[in-house]
Amino acid sequence: MIESETSASAIDTERPHVARVWNYFLGGKDHYEVDRRAGDETMQKLPEVVALARQSRAFLVRAVSYLAGEAGVGQFLDIGTGLPTHDNTHQIAQRANPEARILYADNDPLVLAHARALLTSTPEGACDYIHADLRDPVHLIRQAEELLDFSRPVAVTLMGILEFIPDQAQAVQIVDHLRSRLCPGSYIALYATTDHVNGERVRQAVQLWNQSAPAPMTIRTIDQIAELLRGLRLIEPGLVPMHQWRPFRPDALGPPVDAYAGVGIVPARGC
Repeated sequence: MIESETSASAIDTERPHVARVWNYFLGGKDHYEVDRRAGDETMQKLPEVVALARQSRAFLVRAVSYLAGEAGVGQFLDIGTGLPTHDNTHQIAQRANPEARILYADNDPLVLAHARALLTSTPEGACDYIHADLRDPVHLIRQAEELLDFSRPVAVTLMGILEFIPDQAQAVQIVDHLRSRLCPGSYIALYATTDHVNGERVRQAVQLWNQSAPAPMTIRTIDQIAELLRGLRLIEPGLVPMHQWRPFRPDALGPPVDAYAGVGIVPARGC
């Protein structure tokens, strides 16, 4: 595991932390009172946030299962890893392909403290973690190239992480750089928060979060999310409400939530 000088001692337990609050929504155990309080306040404003957290995990399962299985991708770069929970990326991918290689990347000292819990690869495959910041994609990819072979297809997952890059132009530039370093046949899978279902209540919940959290988040329009996927050829069903992306059972879509999701393939150069 590649580590930076940042250590668990840098963990801030005085302010709510997005990974810990998300863990709370998912029914995990890695959170503090400040996180539970922030989570409870958010749920008072927007009870549907719990469904959003669970739908996001379900989308990760479906997307990675597709990529490792039907699409035949053997390498994954999971950026914005978050805290370990059930069905982590390496577990999903290696169920479909035991030889899959998974690299987690996050800039969070809390995730660094839990990273070893992620590194439970199959004997045939590989799993590792780098401490890197999405806001510096050049350095992130440089680190990732030490562990993944970018001359072969890689699937990059950006699950709910770009909403913490408030500036749209910066977010687009980041994804553009990631795409430019991927060979044809690689994929980018992402989802981002919208307000298309619950409208004003989502905006109020985000405003409440931004008043106390160290990592402010932003809501994007569907057109802005589509811009993040520019230069990719979207696979069916395209950019859609997250619960509608390739459900395992069409009769069990789950409730609509405030997120859109898509998976795109890097086309051959010049296509």
